[in-house]
Amino acid sequence: MSGSNLVIVESPAKAKTINKYLGPDFTVLASFGHIRDLPPKDGSVRPEEDFAMSWELGDRSKKHVDEISRAIRGVDHVFLATDPDREGEAIAWHVQEVLREAKLLDKVDVRRVTFNEITKGAVLEAMQRPRELNQELIEAYLARRALDYLVGFTLSPVLWRKLPGSRSAGRVQSVALRLICEREAEIEVFRPQEYWSIEIAFQTAEGAVVKARLTQLDGKRLDKFALGEAGAANAVVDRLKPLSYAVHSVEHKQVKRNPYPPFTTSTLQQEASRKLGMGATRTMRVAQKLYEGIDIGGETVGLITYMRTDGVQLSNDAIGQVRELIGSQYGAEYVPGAARIYKSTAKNAQEAHEAIRPTDLTRRPEQVAGTLDRDELRLYELIWKRTVASQMESAVLDQVAVDIASADGKAMLRATGSVVLFDGFLRVYQEERDDSVDEKAGAEDEADARLPPVKEGDGMKRGEVDAEQHFTQPPPRYTEASLVKKLEELGIGRPSTYASIMQVLQDREYVELDKRRFVPQDRGRLVTAFLSSFFERYVEYNFTADLEAKLDDVSGGLLDWKTVLRDFWKSFSAAIEGTKDLTITQVIDELDKDLGPHFFPNTTKDGPDPRVCPSCGAGRLGLKLSRNGAFIGCSNYPECRYTRSLAVATGGEEADALADGPRELGLDPETGLPVSVRRGPYGAYVQLGPKPEAAAPPVEVAAPAPEPEAEAGKGAKAKKPKAKAKPKAEVEKPKRVSLPKGMGPTEIDLETALKLLALPRDVGPHPETKDMITAGIGRFGPYLKLGPTYKSLAPDDDVLSIGLNRAVVLLAEAKKGPAQVPGRAMGDHPRDGKPVSLNNGRFGPYVKHGKVMASLPKAMVEHADTLTMQQAVELLDAKIAKDGGKVPAAKAPKAKAAKATAADGKAEVAEEAAAKKPTAAKAAPKKAPGKKPAAASKTAAPKTAASKPKARAVASGD
Repeated sequence: MSGSNLVIVESPAKAKTINKYLGPDFTVLASFGHIRDLPPKDGSVRPEEDFAMSWELGDRSKKHVDEISRAIRGVDHVFLATDPDREGEAIAWHVQEVLREAKLLDKVDVRRVTFNEITKGAVLEAMQRPRELNQELIEAYLARRALDYLVGFTLSPVLWRKLPGSRSAGRVQSVALRLICEREAEIEVFRPQEYWSIEIAFQTAEGAVVKARLTQLDGKRLDKFALGEAGAANAVVDRLKPLSYAVHSVEHKQVKRNPYPPFTTSTLQQEASRKLGMGATRTMRVAQKLYEGIDIGGETVGLITYMRTDGVQLSNDAIGQVRELIGSQYGAEYVPGAARIYKSTAKNAQEAHEAIRPTDLTRRPEQVAGTLDRDELRLYELIWKRTVASQMESAVLDQVAVDIASADGKAMLRATGSVVLFDGFLRVYQEERDDSVDEKAGAEDEADARLPPVKEGDGMKRGEVDAEQHFTQPPPRYTEASLVKKLEELGIGRPSTYASIMQVLQDREYVELDKRRFVPQDRGRLVTAFLSSFFERYVEYNFTADLEAKLDDVSGGLLDWKTVLRDFWKSFSAAIEGTKDLTITQVIDELDKDLGPHFFPNTTKDGPDPRVCPSCGAGRLGLKLSRNGAFIGCSNYPECRYTRSLAVATGGEEADALADGPRELGLDPETGLPVSVRRGPYGAYVQLGPKPEAAAPPVEVAAPAPEPEAEAGKGAKAKKPKAKAKPKAEVEKPKRVSLPKGMGPTEIDLETALKLLALPRDVGPHPETKDMITAGIGRFGPYLKLGPTYKSLAPDDDVLSIGLNRAVVLLAEAKKGPAQVPGRAMGDHPRDGKPVSLNNGRFGPYVKHGKVMASLPKAMVEHADTLTMQQAVELLDAKIAKDGGKVPAAKAPKAKAAKATAADGKAEVAEEAAAKKPTAAKAAPKKAPGKKPAAASKTAAPKTAASKPKARAVASGD
């Protein structure tokens, strides 16, 4: 490649890494992601013009495009080296189109290069194999972008008009929301079923203990619900106690456990969530840094391959390197006879790329620990171990089942366990089980138990016979890991978009992440109910999955992208048209029918009707809609004006659960004082005491304050002596603790209340300082404390159960504190001439202009000393827009401004002009004696033209 060359990538970190691999003939610049997008307004996609699309250069992209445009003059070759997926192909296409429209590519050779890992060898090899842009991938991107826009900008206005208070809808986002809401509905209608199990602790002749569970009685196998209540279970216990027992049979079975395939995007998100407690967004952000490059010993190198992939295969070179490492590190017995070849089982998988793996397997986690932060190291170690384990030999286990029978043969009990004969891949890696509450996991735990050696005929000494009560459990709420898994199983969306989908659902307050589980909010349930009632087809799982399959066919060159759009738009626009005549009454009726059981459940068979209005006693409670959103109101309006915010009612109303007074939970076993839940001005709390029989002592009231002295010259009154206040009786205040967020007053029990009242609690001594770490609840919520250091707990951390390791990590983050930069005055704002300054705050550096303060992004902090006024203005404008304000335009000269605004009838300038004019009304004459005062003339304030509200823009996308 002779001549000068320009390489364009999407991120500055990637540019920095690649720049070190290429020679002096190459200039590497970053586009900083997408440079263009569809403007957030109507008409950006025009179905009537065969889906013509208008693109707009981003505000922050102009300077990057200008830099690229300047660099391109005089070069011979341009290489578009963005990421090797559809999104990367789209970024490259946008860059090429912008440069072509500017007529900068007439004499320049433009080629596309891709590499799956950012290493010197991979980059140099890719530069030798350039290609043209892939038109099929570009068309798949265009189709997906158009679909997301059409759904967002067509369906969202319907939501705003027919369902006030809702935010917006998205093509894949709405389906993910439906999954979460349907799971919650399953939990609400679930009724636990009681069942009992019988377990006996036997002792062998050598004194070893074997716990076995009753499986047969009187020759019949017991199913799960055979013993459905305590009486039946206790009767069986009485039968088993007098019997003698011996080993009836011992069964051995060898089983193999095969390793898991290397990570894909979705499996990495799932395992990072389960094993590391990292959310999908955080996982992808850290993985991006590992992919783009880390400085190791003065050399910047990418540590992992591209992290957006659904392929599970490894390259031949990688397999060879892994097998060699396994043999040298763990021994030849851990290397299988043949390399393991994996194939994806996910729907619509496109195995265009390798699985996620380290770029160099010999770079062990402990060798790079000093150059990575905590999250980077943990994620790199997870990827390294999973990759190595995927090519190791299977684990071999000896599973044992011991049947123990009574002497009369009427009772049979079984104990199960296993012994690891060869650990295989388990020596390196064991996948974390899903933290969902399920019986299968419990059964696996039993199967993994170790059993002492016994043989048929051995006598067993009976120990305790225990009857244990159980209740069936509802299906668990979705975690980030289980939701990603479900979406992938259904073939909905792409793994690379899952993180942003889950973030959007939280940002729009449709769901809340509570202890790492998604809880739908009432706003989200209303949106789901509305869409399911009036746009059912478009939130169906099969429909969304089929549409994803069509988009994959477009990327494979099997289907025309505009055909997909035409087919979709024909039916979707008809569905939108069908809602024009939809009345609010119809919407309310459908929502009430769907969500009535949620908001007004009958918790008791013969209990009061939860629909009866508590105010008038005659009206029926139901859903109502107002300009500010949905609420619950009485049908007797306007005679009865009872309303309350949306909240689940349980045997009355959850919102008014404590309206009739405290809810007694029981007595504290240590003090004997009553424990209750109460409601205060700042929410619900638990209280210990006072003693039930203790009446509140009378409170002495102080004498009233003396009257103020009269003004001088008006006959001052004699000053009354102050009455001496009697001392107030000492009343010991009962202990109170606020309920943590997510814990309702109706669900708390005595055990949990006592734990809250025992706060603050000792978590454990810090491993370095040996000082005690405590956890408690304060004015700003749950916290950790170590000496003078405080750290607020994250929403998914439980103050009652947080462990020492997690506490140490959080406190370490608190000690680091935000980055500090030299504060300075930056100059005057170009629009209004007011000063702009760079400052340090509690949460890090920020720029300030008047009352507007905008934090610096992490990428800017280290270069804060070179922060320009233009960058500061961009940050301030972005903050104004984020807060819902309008970025002011540049200020025009005063004379012209006054003239223009007067012509336009703008309120502010009209008021300013009015203030400068002499007052029209003359001063009122003094009142003549004996005459009535003249009526004051009312001067009407000038009316200003009301500005029409602008249509809200919808951030389209999945």
